[in-house]
Amino acid sequence: MPPRRRKKADKDSRGLTATEVSSGSAPPPVEDLKRQVEADGGAALAAFRDPLGGFWQLLAALPVDKVEPTPFQRDLSDAHVKRLAAVIDGLGRFLDPIIAVRGKDGIYWTPNGYHRLSAMKRLGAKSVVALLLAEPELAYKILAMNTEKAHNLREKSLEVIRMARDLAAVAPRAESDYALEFEEPAFLTLGICYEKNGRFAGGAYHAVLKRIDEFSGAPLPEALQMRDGRAARVMELEEAVGAAMQSLKERGFESPYLRAFVVARINPLRFHKGEAPSFDATLEKMLGSARKFKPESVKAEQVARAGGIADEPSA
Repeated sequence: MPPRRRKKADKDSRGLTATEVSSGSAPPPVEDLKRQVEADGGAALAAFRDPLGGFWQLLAALPVDKVEPTPFQRDLSDAHVKRLAAVIDGLGRFLDPIIAVRGKDGIYWTPNGYHRLSAMKRLGAKSVVALLLAEPELAYKILAMNTEKAHNLREKSLEVIRMARDLAAVAPRAESDYALEFEEPAFLTLGICYEKNGRFAGGAYHAVLKRIDEFSGAPLPEALQMRDGRAARVMELEEAVGAAMQSLKERGFESPYLRAFVVARINPLRFHKGEAPSFDATLEKMLGSARKFKPESVKAEQVARAGGIADEPSA
């Protein structure tokens, strides 16, 4: 069944008018946040309401040395920081405020401004302008809005598993309660694979895992143990697929799509209709097929037609 299309909202049917955004008095949590910002050496520039949801938030200038990225987000791209620094320096203006939440220790976390923050630090800036939210838990949800630099699968998966480990320590609710923050259960499993091997070719397995992986109803600490087991099975499958690839290379096959070709050949879901089988059943079947892979039955034109996902570059 095709997904139901979301009905387009009627024009001017939601949120606040322009004048309502700045009207009224900020609630006590936002007033407390103002005082905390000033005590931390920053300046509260304006308190206003979000035009869509009406939530109060603060525009603030923060000392740059008191702002850090959330500890669970993706790794920094030095090349992207250099490009951003060059553009900001050329304009002589910082026109894109970061989003931040205040931690208990007076350090401000930015869940989607790591590269802009790093660019400002590289330029020697003393302060940075931030859209400051009074609800620290939003730091986990805002990562889904991070479009500053497009994620690849490795970055996204590592970001999600790091977030899960952090939440397991501070708010160990059920894994399924964080479906919005984690986006896909496959990211959690693949994240552990990338932690074990930064050069892991997750793209070859992502499509399969999207169909068979699901969020657990167990508390996060327990669910992470389950994820370790699932990741171990995927790594075991990768080892078997690697052996099959080697057997093809020994017969003279050379292609950046060898892994994708082997995974496609052993994928039991290719022609499967209806509800997909369980994670364990699918991985077990793929492992068996990979170990029994017969390179002598493969023809050159089959590999040539494979295309799909090439091996990923080294981390």
